[in-house]
Amino acid sequence: MEYFLFTPPENGISTLFIGILSLLIGSFLNVVIHRIPKMMQRESDNYVAIESGKEAVHTDRYNLVLPRSACPHCGHQISALENIPVISYLVIGGKCTQCKAAISLRYPIVELLTGALSAFMIWHFGSGINGLAAVVFVWFLVAMTFIDADTQLLPDDLTLPLMWGGLLLNVSGTFTTLEHAVIGAAAGYLALWSVYWLFKLITGKEGMGYGDFKLLAALGAWMGWTQLPTIILLSSIVGATVGISLILSGKMNKNKPIPFGPYLAAAGLIALVWGKGITNQYLGLFA
Repeated sequence: MEYFLFTPPENGISTLFIGILSLLIGSFLNVVIHRIPKMMQRESDNYVAIESGKEAVHTDRYNLVLPRSACPHCGHQISALENIPVISYLVIGGKCTQCKAAISLRYPIVELLTGALSAFMIWHFGSGINGLAAVVFVWFLVAMTFIDADTQLLPDDLTLPLMWGGLLLNVSGTFTTLEHAVIGAAAGYLALWSVYWLFKLITGKEGMGYGDFKLLAALGAWMGWTQLPTIILLSSIVGATVGISLILSGKMNKNKPIPFGPYLAAAGLIALVWGKGITNQYLGLFA
């Protein structure tokens, strides 16, 4: 089991700094998670309207900056003091300061998850290019995990920059060779694309979305093709276990599709940190 052991570098200050910074980023990711699907829907509505010879449905500015965040119940604009990660939620008791409507616990959860995972990446990889790149990797995956869980969408605005970022990083061999990264991106996309069409030909149904193909392509671009079997195996095991558990507990209808993106994201994080050790372990079983 020596492959799973590591001695993190002594970079406590960097770890603490990135952890605090990533709490702030987590607050912004809450905005990304909430608004990107709405932005996509608005663009779709306008496109359909214009193609039909009508005026655009949505003409107001709506992006990741405007309008300012507000309570969905009473419209109260969130002030800077009400927007401090985790602390504000605890101080105001998880309720809007105006109408006292409950604020979802998921907001501080996203912030804490982003901060903790980012700090761990610096603790594990150090504060050089590998560690900083891994932190950005975390930010993208956290956003995509919750967007997919909410909407069963993995936006191109996130999957494609993540893929290109992985390829560019590996020009200098940050996590793998450029050759392995390029093959990983192509193989990652084609692997799930093939499963999609095979499932559709057999059942006549769509088993997953194109966003899943692009996310696996991005993971392949970051870690190379050799990590794809590990990622697919881990995500499939976790996804099947969670899905079956939810169905048996009656919390999910067996005909309701389960978003695969969160399991790919979790498997990608595991593979980035421990993937080589895991690969060596299961290859050792056949040696």
